[in-house]
Amino acid sequence: MTHPESSIEPQIVDGRQSPTALRVQRGVMRFLRSVHDMTCFAEVPLSNGRRADVIALGGKGEIWIVEIKSSLMDYRVDAKWPNYKDFCDRFFFCKPPELDAEIFPAEEGLMVADGHWGDILRHAAHEPLPGARRKAMLLKLARLGADRVHALMDPETRREGLF
Repeated sequence: MTHPESSIEPQIVDGRQSPTALRVQRGVMRFLRSVHDMTCFAEVPLSNGRRADVIALGGKGEIWIVEIKSSLMDYRVDAKWPNYKDFCDRFFFCKPPELDAEIFPAEEGLMVADGHWGDILRHAAHEPLPGARRKAMLLKLARLGADRVHALMDPETRREGLF
């Protein structure tokens, strides 16, 4: 049975995500919000020039980054993922159910998600961010969230290149 919302495109898409990656993104964000009470941001640019697929922010300021890998090829061609670990307290890969979990490094966190839900297969190590980096990330996420809400409320600002 198809859920009515399964065909709805997310509002924040930059065209680089495959349909599988978008499904995984939706499921992992639903899971993190419902089970872990985390607010999620998709497609977040970082100060090192990288873009995090999902950043989850917890109620006490904890920051998780989730790197979505939609296929074996997607994983094999990615050498940039270690660069994300300087911007979070916990780092996870997230895969669709059909992708083999054995391809991912055993020392990294691992989640699985489909278009509706997700789960943690392996917990990530807790490596707390330094205070200054946490503050910078929290400010970045607050401003990004406000800008995205503003763009939804006033779409002309997006067309004018303000966001």
